Amino acid sequence: MKIPKRLVPLLEEGLIDEVISQLMSGKEATVYVVRSGNSTRCAKVYKDAKQRSFRQAASYRDGRKVKNSRQARAMEKGSRYGRQMQEEMWQNAEVDALFRLADAGVRVPQPHICTDGVLLMELVVDAMGDVAPRLNDVELTEARALELHALLLNQVVRMLCAGMIHGDLSEYNILLAADGPVIIDLPQAVDAAGNNEAAAMLKRDVDNLASYFGRFAPQILSADYGTEIWRRFEAGSLHVATELSGRVEADTRPVDLDSVLEVIEETRLAEDARVRRQLELGAAG
Repeated sequence: MKIPKRLVPLLEEGLIDEVISQLMSGKEATVYVVRSGNSTRCAKVYKDAKQRSFRQAASYRDGRKVKNSRQARAMEKGSRYGRQMQEEMWQNAEVDALFRLADAGVRVPQPHICTDGVLLMELVVDAMGDVAPRLNDVELTEARALELHALLLNQVVRMLCAGMIHGDLSEYNILLAADGPVIIDLPQAVDAAGNNEAAAMLKRDVDNLASYFGRFAPQILSADYGTEIWRRFEAGSLHVATELSGRVEADTRPVDLDSVLEVIEETRLAEDARVRRQLELGAAG
């Protein structure tokens, strides 16, 4: 096959020895099966930001640290350099997440190196040694659905205990390997403590799992694991061995309306002050 331009440097540097085939092309990257020595791996080639249909929503970038103030200013202005830095951060986020989660015992592909917009990592295979199928391509019995759902909830918990949330988890980015499910596609993974939308993202991930597995085991749909997991996390009682029930007691405490209104007013005043400062700076310039 014709060698993709982005993989040529890896061949020249001896990081890979052969490009075997294209595995898939998605919204943000094209993945190839490659040979590195005696190992068969996959190379994820990130698409140019202009070519991708997946947008780096600000909600995913919230809480991510920028190396220095110059880069932060460039990214805020949207300059060419800023866009380049933003793209590098997006790609590096995946390899950082893979290393961090693999160390925490989460079932993700083992990463090897990320260079020039290419992530080289483990090729996940099934019992026959073939490329593992995506979960959405597998027909499940009720018993198997319940088993896999429980396994993946534990993976979500392990991720959260490691301080991370996938942010886009569904049956389309879970591979069914010979020894169980493996979670993939992590450039949008968020820091659970640093992202303001972490709770909503965690619940969405868990609800996506319930929606899929609920097709085969409808009893899953009546549980609320997302809320339970997040409440335990906030309370400091979430551990990798936590037994989940899927039941959450409703919060029947009366709302302190005066306090809510006070917070809203403080926020409004702070925003008014910020706008005035901007206008004053603009007039001074």
